[in-house]
Amino acid sequence: MDRLLDCFVQTFGINKDQIIPLKLAYQSIPEWDSVGHMTLVAEIETVFDVRLDSDDIIGMSDVFKAIEILQKHGVALNDVVLAKSR
Repeated sequence: MDRLLDCFVQTFGINKDQIIPLKLAYQSIPEWDSVGHMTLVAEIETVFDVRLDSDDIIGMSDVFKAIEILQKHGVALNDVVLAKSR
């Protein structure tokens, strides 16, 4: 999970405190605009060695959805508590 949160931190230049409890969402901060979104996608693909399809890219609307998408691609995020915190 830390690797995923680091993707958000690196891409948007924010603190992890702004992400927890997984409520950070597309356009909820100025940095997460369309350009920031594609930068985040590229970072996630690089860090986790996955290729996201168009539906994944469009559907990644918040941190929780990013977790679901990575798990769908077989990425184990063992320390994730999947209690919906939205």
